[in-house]
Parts: sequence; structure tokens; C-alpha cells
Amino acid sequence: MPENWSPETIIKWAAEAEYLNKWIFALLILIIGFPLVGFIARRVRIIVFKRSSAQAAMVARKIVSYLGYIFVVILVLQQFGVDLGTLLGAAGIGAVAIGFAAQTSLSNIISGIFLIGEKPFTIGDFIEVDQISGTVDTIGLLSLTLRTTDNRSVRIPNETLVKTKVTNISRHPIRRYNLTIGVSYHEDIDHILRVLREVAEENVLCLDEPAPFISFDGFGDSSMNFTLGVWGLSQEYLSLKNLIGIELKRRFDEEGIEIPFPHMTIAKGKASE
Repeated sequence: MPENWSPETIIKWAAEAEYLNKWIFALLILIIGFPLVGFIARRVRIIVFKRSSAQAAMVARKIVSYLGYIFVVILVLQQFGVDLGTLLGAAGIGAVAIGFAAQTSLSNIISGIFLIGEKPFTIGDFIEVDQISGTVDTIGLLSLTLRTTDNRSVRIPNETLVKTKVTNISRHPIRRYNLTIGVSYHEDIDHILRVLREVAEENVLCLDEPAPFISFDGFGDSSMNFTLGVWGLSQEYLSLKNLIGIELKRRFDEEGIEIPFPHMTIAKGKASE
């Protein structure tokens, strides 16, 4: 309390004390509110993840965080007597103006909601979008992020995911790899079929069930064309792809099976003289 007890001094002191209290309350709201919102958002993510998917959990966490932070800011503004009606009115007018410029963002949000309901993929899946393939790293309200095999981060808008063909490569536990190979016309077909079958059966990464298959694809310009299809675990697909080709080439060399390749004959004519 001030030493001078005049009415003017008392009023001034009370006003300063009230203003200081507002700052203290506002600071307490920020100190308590922001961590509390973060805690609630994390709990919501855990609950949604258990009942739905990682994609829905991440989006739910962000929605709760955004709404919670806005609520905390509103409480702080109320401490200083800000008229929320006027503020919301101005925000509404601004929202209309911004809305015309944010149609793409709104479209991405709506597309993200459809993706959550459809669940074509989740975090950790390996997908291909518009000839870009990678692991789903993050999923947001506006976009998702892919981590490519060479460790690049690619952001893809949700609207693109809805309009473009998306291939979920790791959705199923096993995949089939088809290897097309041409052999010379003078080779024995039964010999070729036997070697292809043995290579598939002896490969440690090939599954016995579903069984490998071999098909004759027709006659090419300089070769008879065959396809060897082998099944393997999705996480070992690249290893299987590399190993089966190497083993097949080595076995063809051992068996003396010729893989033809284009030849070019250059003839010297009068025009070159």
C-alpha cells in the first residue's frame, strides 16, 4: 500500500495492482495451458491409435493441439478485456477473404479426411505415388511426407493422393517378382524349363508356397522369351530381385545356355568410298 492515502493515489495503486494481476494470470494460463494441451493431445493420439490407425492418431493429435492452443490464447486475451465478439467478427470477415485464397488447403483437408476413413495406407507403409516411391513418414491435415530409398523427403498434398493412383507396395506380406529372359533359338526348351525351375527351387529367398511359375512369352526377334515368377517376403523383395538374376546368369553360364544380344554388321559400300 502507498504511504500517501489520497483517493487519487489509492485508485492509481489499485489500477496498477489489477494490471499486474492480469499479467500474472495470463502468464499462469500460458505456463499451465500449453503443456496441458500437449499432454491431452498425446493422450488422444494414443487412444485413437489403439482404436483406429497411426494415420488417424496423428491427425487427431494435431486437431486437438490446434484447438487447444487457440482456446489458451482466447483465455489470455480475456484477461486483458479483449472483446471476443468484435475479434470473431473481424476474423469472420478475414476468413471469407482468406477462404477464396485457401481453396487448395481446404481441398487437401477434405481429402485427408477421406484418406483417414478409407485407410489405403498407414505410417511405415511403402507406397508409390505418381512414380515416386518411399516409406510413409508423416501424415498431416494437408499432406504426407515420403522418405525415399535414397533418404530424400518428399511432400505430397492430400488432394494429389485422392486424384492419383496410389500403390501400396508393402500392404501384403509377400510379393512376386517376375524376371523376363530371352534365350537363343537353338537351345532345348525342356532344358531351359528345368534350369529355370531348379534356380527358383534352390534360391533361399524364394517361397515354396505360392509355388514359382514359368511361362513362355513368345518368339522375339532374336530369342525365345520366358518369364520366371518367384514369391518372397515383401521386406526381402529387393534382395530376392538381385539374387535371382545373379544366380540365373551363373547357372546359364554353367549349363552353356546362350542369352542372345543384338549384333550390328557394318558393310562397306560404294557410298563410303
